[in-house]
Amino acid sequence: MRMAQGSGCLGGFFILLVGCFAFPTAGSGERQREWQGECVGIADGDTISVMWQGKPQKIRLYGVDCPESRQEFGTRARQFTAGLVYRKTVRVTPFEQDRYGRTVAMVEVDGVSLNQALLAEGLAWVYDRYCQVPECSVWQEIQEEARQERRGLWVDPNPVPPWDWRRGGEKREKAPATPRSPATGPYHGNSKSRVFHQENCPYFNCANCRVVFASRNSAIADGYRPCPRCKP
Repeated sequence: MRMAQGSGCLGGFFILLVGCFAFPTAGSGERQREWQGECVGIADGDTISVMWQGKPQKIRLYGVDCPESRQEFGTRARQFTAGLVYRKTVRVTPFEQDRYGRTVAMVEVDGVSLNQALLAEGLAWVYDRYCQVPECSVWQEIQEEARQERRGLWVDPNPVPPWDWRRGGEKREKAPATPRSPATGPYHGNSKSRVFHQENCPYFNCANCRVVFASRNSAIADGYRPCPRCKP
């Protein structure tokens, strides 16, 4: 009987030890044991895949929300994330799992926070509803600085947050809360056709040409095609 009891204790210890290294469960809301792995996939700006124990794990960045792939700057956010972490070893600090089974986490590469870098580039919003840690107040300041300097998506005075986009889709984007002033800049992109035009083009100020680009390269980087007529 004593041997049986001892084995039971040992078994319980083993289960507890395994539990320490398991992924956090949904709703934990606290930082879990950090780990490192190679980034092997980029789904979009705020969702990546990282190798852990021989398998790719889906990681959803904590506290930030990037534009959806069909939104303006969605492609650029994905490209930025890929350039920073793809095929590199990243440090993952998990918090919990979301309803899709993804690990919600902060991600660092070479000491740089991916979550924060996206905000600084104007390629993400602070996800106020879920951002509850001390870093969030700093991130708010970084986001405000990007907005004031009109970096990335903040070139639009009324960008549509992705959580609103997911609820309302394209129709919501076409009806911003306040009227937009005429777009100004050397290149204008048509948000519907994904074609961009230069200033001497007859379509430069078309009805949907509300996306402003400072250069030809920035328009192409965001997934827009040159106008076949004006050939910018």
